[in-house]
This record gives sequence, C-alpha cells and structure tokens, in this order.
Amino acid sequence: MICLIDPKVIRENYALVKKNLEMRRDSSIIKKLDNWVSQDKEWRILKQEVDDLRAKRNTITEEIKVAKAKGKDMKPLLEKAKSLPNEIKKKEVRLKELELENRPLLMSIPNMLLDDVPYGKDGTENVVVRKGGEISKKDFEVVHHGQVASKLGVADFERAVKISGEGFYSLKGDLALLNLALVNFAVDLLGKKGFRLVIPPAMMTKKAYEGVTDLSDFESVMYKIEGEDHYMIATAEHPLTAMHMDETFEEKDLPLLYVGYSTNFRKESGRHGLEERGLFRLHQFDKVEQIVFCKTEDSSKWHEELVKNAEEFVKAMELPYRVIKICTGDIGTVAAKKYDIECWSPREQSYFETHSLSNCTSYQASRLNIKYRKGSEKEFVHTLNATEVAIPRMLRAIIENHQTKQGTIKIPKALVPYMNGKTEIKA
Repeated sequence: MICLIDPKVIRENYALVKKNLEMRRDSSIIKKLDNWVSQDKEWRILKQEVDDLRAKRNTITEEIKVAKAKGKDMKPLLEKAKSLPNEIKKKEVRLKELELENRPLLMSIPNMLLDDVPYGKDGTENVVVRKGGEISKKDFEVVHHGQVASKLGVADFERAVKISGEGFYSLKGDLALLNLALVNFAVDLLGKKGFRLVIPPAMMTKKAYEGVTDLSDFESVMYKIEGEDHYMIATAEHPLTAMHMDETFEEKDLPLLYVGYSTNFRKESGRHGLEERGLFRLHQFDKVEQIVFCKTEDSSKWHEELVKNAEEFVKAMELPYRVIKICTGDIGTVAAKKYDIECWSPREQSYFETHSLSNCTSYQASRLNIKYRKGSEKEFVHTLNATEVAIPRMLRAIIENHQTKQGTIKIPKALVPYMNGKTEIKA
C-alpha cells in the first residue's frame, strides 16, 4: 500500500496517485495535488540551484586560500565570490516560502483508497453489506426519545440549554446510570478481547492534531482554547493515535489494541425544532473507541474484526441495524476504507448512523512518524479506529426501540448487571 504523505511517492507515482484520488469525485482534491506537484518541482529546481551555488562558493573560497598562500592575485576570485552570498540568500528566501506552503498542501491531500471501496458520488451510493436484528412493529406511536426522557425525569434539556446553550444536555438518575452502564459494558467487552483501556487528555496541541487529521478540514467543528496551543478533542481516536508520535515499535509488539473512553467536544450544527432537545448533534458527548496499531499486511483483517466487535455490542443492545460500506465519494480524508453501522429508528422509520469504522492504513502513521522494525527495514504502522459506542446515539436508539406503551424504557438484558439489577426505567 502506497504511503501518500511522502513526497517521493507522489513524484514517482503521480499517475497512479491521481487516478486513485479521482475516485473521490472531488475536483478540489486534484487541484491540491497538482498545485503541490507544481510547487514541489519549483522547490527541487531551486534547491539544486542553491546547492550548486553553495558548492561554487566553497570551491572559490578554497581557491582564494591557495592563491593567498602562493602570493597570487586574488582580485578575479574575489570578484567571482562577491555576488554569491546575495544570490544564495535570495533563493533561500524563496525556498523557505515554498517549504512553508508545500507542507500544509501535502498534508491536505486525502489518503489513498483501497481497491474494494465501492465507487459512488455520495452517500446515496453507499453499499449495504448486511442487516441484523428484527424490526418489530409497535402497536403505539413511538415518542421522541427526548420527550420520553424528560417525562420520566431522567434528562433535563431546558436547564442545560439555560446554562450552556443549544447542543448540551443533562442526564439524571437511571438514564445517567445507563450512560455509565454502556461505557462499562463496552470496556468489559473489549477488555476480554485484549484491548487495553486508556482515558486520554481532553486537549491536544496543534502539532499532534495535524498528525491525525487534516486540521484545515476538521478545524471548523473543533473547539480551540483562546490564546493557547490547545484544541478540545473531538474523539478518543485522535489522542490515542497521536500518543505514539515519533515512536518505533518492534514487530513482535504489534498489534497494539486500545479501548479509549473520552468526553468529546464538537461544534455540531443542531437541527431546529424537536431535534434540538434530543441526544443528537451535540457539542459534548461520551464515546468508547477501538484503536489498533498493526503491521501493514494485517490492517484489512483488523478492520473486519473491529466491525464484528461493534456489531456484537449492537446485538447485545437488542437493536435492529445494518452495516454500510462507504463509497468513494462519501469517504473522509483520513480513511482508506470505511464502514458505518446504522441503527433503526422506529419513530422515523429509517436507519441513522451510530458507528464509524475506518482503516487509515499508513496515512496517520506517516504524518505522526510512527514506525515498526521489519527485519532490517522500518515501515509505517497501519492505524485503525472504530466506534464501540457513541453514548447519546446509543441512548436514543435504546429509548426509541425499547420504550413501552406505558412510556417506560426496557433495559437490554446485557446491561441489567450494570444497572444494579434494574430492568426498566420508570418515572
């Protein structure tokens, strides 16, 4: 698999890189690629000119030393050397300008897509891989999850909005306990599979953040701390991947499996009306994430494993769902291949996204300089990330699918031990 964030790779494989990126159906990406290629060509020509001038200066300097030692006339040599410093300085200024322009441009070019990513223009052409669970017909009208939670006294949207604005919420009593139950069940489930729990910092520096994603593309939905070099994290994937920046692993130590739990912050744009008082499009939310660092040849296998882990969680919640393979025109900057899992909304009679599961191949590792020793060589690791549970979305799915005619919420059997034995949330 080609490691794209390597200038040499693009120089030597331009036609292949361009053909792959064209599959994303976004002309602005090709424009970025061609701009980088053009500026890189100028940089290489200028770099050679500077190197040649420096070599010429060194040669003349040595000739002047020899001429001086032998008592020869140095005037012709001094005349030759006179213009060189200014000429070198002028070219070095432009070299620096190009370097400052080229790196952000290179970092904004998306990952190379894997061969089995379905070709399509947008989300309407994503492919349903499989479905699970049974969609049961309700003999009553399903009430909006926010209204159910408010009526039961286990969520407070109005007071959260009063103190924090739109996109925030407070959980109380048994729904707050259900929040913790989802986290603990997910961590236990993955712990049994060898995933090590990490609770990461809630802030990251710009340098670390640029390693995991195209910050110019993601910055619009992130919270920046005013006057500081810190961003609030948008998902545990980011700090857990960046924490191994500039490290080299031994081959025997891979794969590294992490389960990250974090509170996340995003400038999500909420909908108007009823959805604003629900657990969707939030500025703050908890999430449990699967993270894998592995050898190049193992990432496709691990991608499928992460999907299975997420499916196992959804099945345990007794929810109807489907697995979607994301097409070329809908996939994000970082992923080489991506699945979504969508759970059924009986209220809206449609599926909605609850999980995102990505194989990022060597894209993040090359930006963060994370490698492993393979014999006498070093290679970039492959990184993968996958939602195990995004708490608010899962709460919404549970409330909608497990609400009763009486307005209570049935607890999925797998969570009862984590709910102090409670099987139902009542008023």
